[in-house]
Amino acid sequence: MAWSDSYLDAVLIPLGVLVPVAYHLWLWRAVRRRPLRSTLGINAAARRLWVFAMMKDNEKKAVLVVQSLRNVIMGSTLVATTSVLLCTGVAAVLSSTYAVKKPLSEAVFGAHGERVVALKYAALLATFLLAFLCHSLAICALNQATFLVNALSPAAVSAAAPLRLPGVTRDYVADVLERGFLLNLAGNRLFFAGAPLLLWILGPVLPCICSIAMVPVLYNMDMVMSDEKGIVGGGDVGAANAKVEVMDVGADESMQVV
Repeated sequence: MAWSDSYLDAVLIPLGVLVPVAYHLWLWRAVRRRPLRSTLGINAAARRLWVFAMMKDNEKKAVLVVQSLRNVIMGSTLVATTSVLLCTGVAAVLSSTYAVKKPLSEAVFGAHGERVVALKYAALLATFLLAFLCHSLAICALNQATFLVNALSPAAVSAAAPLRLPGVTRDYVADVLERGFLLNLAGNRLFFAGAPLLLWILGPVLPCICSIAMVPVLYNMDMVMSDEKGIVGGGDVGAANAKVEVMDVGADESMQVV
């Protein structure tokens, strides 16, 4: 009888977890092999071009750098705050004596034991706490990138020539900025993963359907459709970054920090 009460959770919940994990593993491989066929690779290359352009003409575009990164920081702050509020709500439900934390067996399919209910809320807390951690680290990285972009402008470099650090280069600034955006992306995906877990409180059917339905939505967001010739871009990330670096060095060699 125990299996008859929990077989849906044993089958549908692992399936709902496996499908998004498999998709993101495939996405990681696709971005590594052909970055310009995905929005992630295109955006990464565009950000690298943008940060080089901002450092090249920083005296006129310093305010633009701060405003652009501030918008991303505000988005990360909003999601981080929402994650903390959801964690607080889950903790309040767990510490309360209301029957809301014990779903009615007549209305919910699947297992209803105390261990299963505890597992549901623990998974919710862990997911939203990880989302909060990723967005907090993203905010730190983006704030650091804001200072570094302005610190490596031509005027700042010439004024602080005696204090020049060998390891602080344009590539380092671009890597810090990219790290912030990757943490922002990871936090958003973890936040999205909290939706199926919230539905798990009502049974294992809805979270499985939600997880599978999210995959085509994320695919349309992550991948770029091919044109008529079927060619959008190719190469690996290192080749794309090297091309951007060579173009920028040829345009202005005075920004090189050695």
